[in-house]
Amino acid sequence: MSKISIIGLGWIGLPLAKILSQEHSVCGSTTSADKAASLQNEGINAIQFALVPFPQGKGFQKLLASEIMVINIPPRSRTSTGEFYLEQIKFLRSMVDQSSIKKVLFVSSTGVYPDANRKAAYTEGEYLDKGLTGNETIFKSELMFSEDRDFDLTIVRFGGLLGDERIPGKYVAGKENITGHTRVNFIYRNDAARMLAWIIEKELWNEVYNGVAPMHVLRKDVYEQNVQELGFEPPKSYQIASDDDDRVVSGDKILHTGFEFEYPNPLDFPYSRES
Repeated sequence: MSKISIIGLGWIGLPLAKILSQEHSVCGSTTSADKAASLQNEGINAIQFALVPFPQGKGFQKLLASEIMVINIPPRSRTSTGEFYLEQIKFLRSMVDQSSIKKVLFVSSTGVYPDANRKAAYTEGEYLDKGLTGNETIFKSELMFSEDRDFDLTIVRFGGLLGDERIPGKYVAGKENITGHTRVNFIYRNDAARMLAWIIEKELWNEVYNGVAPMHVLRKDVYEQNVQELGFEPPKSYQIASDDDDRVVSGDKILHTGFEFEYPNPLDFPYSRES
């Protein structure tokens, strides 16, 4: 049994905590005191902790007393700047350096790969720098944790996190000129949590893994299935297809470790339409 802390008991962090709690001692953080209290009532060891960007909260030192830390606080581009997020990461890295943490699992995004379309899939071995990345903030955050460290680090770059109430067809309902001819890089919510738990259990440290379901179906097929099964309004129009217009991220590397997806095909993701 290991002591594991999860920074961010959100959409992925919460199911991850429930998985890991079966075999390990787990504590996690949430920025809301009310949510921390609610999770405590559910039997989850939750601590109120926020980076504003400096650390703020009560009793958050417990998060730093673990052997393993999962960092799951993606940048919120709609509510904060990239500079603010990087300040948060800088403070967190400093806290880790001064703690007993020996292993870090850093949740990142496939948005770090270039935006350019091409026939070859993007892989974990892709060369990246400030001028060759699709998101400089994400790229810099990975560097902040990977450089000059004394702890083991594995980075997981998730594709589109979907399933349950996150429904692709909901976001394009009734809209015009939608991209439908390119293939998706999606992963189901619980598969993402299971993948993180798998990396910890199998001790797959000092690696980079893409978290993407192995089947890359067309966006249009996903949207139309959501329309048929969940009753969303279909997009009013689609963009004209182009043979060269595709951007696929390979998720094969994690498969080679023995990990199996419950939902390898995005057309099979389970959804629960909100009332």
